[in-house]
Amino acid sequence: MQPETLSTSNISFEEYRNQILNDYKTALLSRECSLLGRREVLTGKSKFGIFGDGKELPQLAMAKVFKNGDFRSGYYRDQTFMMAIDALSPEQFFSGLYAHTDIKREPFAAGRQMGGHFSTHSLNEDGSWKKLTAQKNSSSDISPTAGQMPRLLGLAQASKVYRTEKDLHDHTDFSIKGNEVAWGTIGNASTSEGLFWETINAGGVLQVPMVISVWDDEYGISVHAKHQTTKENISLLLEGFKRDEKHDGYEIIKVKGWDYPSLIDAYETADRLAREKHIPVLIHVKELTQPQGHSTSGSHERYKDEARLEWEREHDCLKKFKEWIIDHNIATDEELIAIDKDAKKQVRQSKTNAWKEYLTEIVDEQQEAIALLRTVEAKSENKNFITPLVNKLAEKDEPIRKDILEATRKTLRYLTKENFTEKATLQQWVTNYIEKIQPKYSKHLYNETETGVTQIEEVAPVYDENSKEVDARVILRDNFDNIFDTIPEALIFGEDSGKIGDVNQGLEGLQDKFGETRVSDAGIREATILGQGIGMAMRGLRPIAEIQYLDYILYCIQGLSDDLATLRYRTFGTQKAPLIVRTRGHRLEGIWHSGSQMGGMIHLLRGIHLLVPRNMTKAAGFYNTLLASDEPAIVVECLNGYRLKEKMPANLSDIRTPIGVVETIKQGTDITLVSYGSTLRLVEQAAKELLSTGINAEIIDIQSLLPFDLTHDIAKSIAKTNRLLIIDEDVPGGASGYILHKLIDDQNIYKNLDSKPQTLSAKPHRPAFGTDGDYFSKPSAEDIFEKVYDIMHEVNPSQYPQLR
Repeated sequence: MQPETLSTSNISFEEYRNQILNDYKTALLSRECSLLGRREVLTGKSKFGIFGDGKELPQLAMAKVFKNGDFRSGYYRDQTFMMAIDALSPEQFFSGLYAHTDIKREPFAAGRQMGGHFSTHSLNEDGSWKKLTAQKNSSSDISPTAGQMPRLLGLAQASKVYRTEKDLHDHTDFSIKGNEVAWGTIGNASTSEGLFWETINAGGVLQVPMVISVWDDEYGISVHAKHQTTKENISLLLEGFKRDEKHDGYEIIKVKGWDYPSLIDAYETADRLAREKHIPVLIHVKELTQPQGHSTSGSHERYKDEARLEWEREHDCLKKFKEWIIDHNIATDEELIAIDKDAKKQVRQSKTNAWKEYLTEIVDEQQEAIALLRTVEAKSENKNFITPLVNKLAEKDEPIRKDILEATRKTLRYLTKENFTEKATLQQWVTNYIEKIQPKYSKHLYNETETGVTQIEEVAPVYDENSKEVDARVILRDNFDNIFDTIPEALIFGEDSGKIGDVNQGLEGLQDKFGETRVSDAGIREATILGQGIGMAMRGLRPIAEIQYLDYILYCIQGLSDDLATLRYRTFGTQKAPLIVRTRGHRLEGIWHSGSQMGGMIHLLRGIHLLVPRNMTKAAGFYNTLLASDEPAIVVECLNGYRLKEKMPANLSDIRTPIGVVETIKQGTDITLVSYGSTLRLVEQAAKELLSTGINAEIIDIQSLLPFDLTHDIAKSIAKTNRLLIIDEDVPGGASGYILHKLIDDQNIYKNLDSKPQTLSAKPHRPAFGTDGDYFSKPSAEDIFEKVYDIMHEVNPSQYPQLR
């Protein structure tokens, strides 16, 4: 007998039965992985575990409508879904739990993320795109709750762009005319986060094909829904977002997480609406359970009373699924018990295999190290100290690499005054071992292939007799015009970016020319502007997300830091999002829009290039360079430079500003002055005035903070001048501290210094309002002059008498 609520047309009962039983086995495999996974953590084989038990049934329903080309942006409990789309095996599950560093064994992160964080490969080994429409796709998970929501918006918007823009209809590796759906998942408690609400609002405005599933088990860790959500019901709370005859909005579907046929109906309905009509859908999956509590960090018996625990046992979705199968004569209890036993056996064997594969390589390394240590032990006068180290390592039945390096490196401490062949062999082995193993934990922060930004060669601006001086914003505008004209995948969006052509008119008239999809306005919601960019970049588009002012970037720092900056790294180079973030800052007069976030960005956003052009010609060159590559970057334009005059290059569309390369904009002999952005104009002014006192300063424009001076040209300058002053508008110790660190630790400038390297930064507060506020808050031309003069006074007091 077949229930009428299930879609069973055009298949036989036997085929239908096999589908049901296959779902049942998948759910059992996932549940057993959760149960055994917890035990592996508690026995010390893994540090932490967070699992998908209790959420199996709705994830099976979602998997049934998830098609090739679709994307998931999910929650760290989606293991059943990943198994159901054949993107996760039990053995891979345990490899993730053990942090196996082999990307072929642990295909989601090569051991870089804790278990429960999944992804699929969007890239080939050479960094080129796979055919995303030929596979089911999962964007890489992150742990910050609701952090996956802004990216979901962009993944969905990509479908709208591919459907709307006919020039992209032949981009079939990325989309089949926009018929793909983005599927988001989130825990009910995480809907309290602002990122969820911002995404919900933006999705309703944009009307993009995304389906958000809320897994509702009434708790967020130990905190009940009454402390999380008004009315304790997210779908009830979202009723105002529901679409009606007069208004666009969401389709809202409510379904119980243990009701298999209703789940199938709910997801088929959601899929049809999102895929065909591009209507966003929210599915509130209620009455779910957490059989093992939140994670391995605690037990839910501590915060749930016996009545709740008993309700969860009775409403466990696997128990309900089994009852439904038997009640509808799909299988007998004996048949289901046999499936259960087979699933348990398969998971146990997968766990054993994964642990063996994880351990084998390390044990081989351990034995190699022990053999070397024994030869050293036999020769050394400090044998009594070395033997315990070797024995301790040899006693490790389940070693980790830390054990190996602790033993070998500590042994070398006892050999400092000894010289014999075996010592040299051990020294070389340790060096080679670190060089071999370190990349397993560190590579792929940036693009290491030939398409990386640092591989794009410079093309300098060319000027001729027809080159006119124009407002600098015109250079940006005309360069963007060329970009959108020649790169159909390129688009830009942000607050005021569309109709008025941005607040500084760098996009003037481009919406009229290229349409509202490619040059568009966005609401005041920086986090989801960023998310739009991340998601669209992950689907083959070349978005430029405009954050109107630099201080507004703090609204999206979580997405920048935890998602975009780590994407290539946390997926071991198997996913990328070549998003360009356009913003503006530097030297505005007042607390806001003044560029004082630079030091924080440098330290929070490793993995994203941070570019600080001094003028709009340089900025235009950076955009061209980035679009010739495939890495994410932030371009900080000079806010006070749009109306300054610059010559229009004759080769505007061809210019490429090199990334990671500084520019010497004035030669000098006495001191090297290093700065960037708008402050450079003050440095140039001060340097001209210093010439009148006989001080000839060399000026270097950093151009890019991340990466920083890859060719070490600043060190070469200091070798000539023997003195250094870093001038920075950031707070003390911010960007200037980073620059000094790079020059001392990486470029070893101390070897050529005749004076103490110094910094001149802003005061330790935001700049006060007005011209005087700027003058007394940030380095002025007089500050720079006097700082340089004081350095030279210390060198030669008679030639440079004290100023004051």
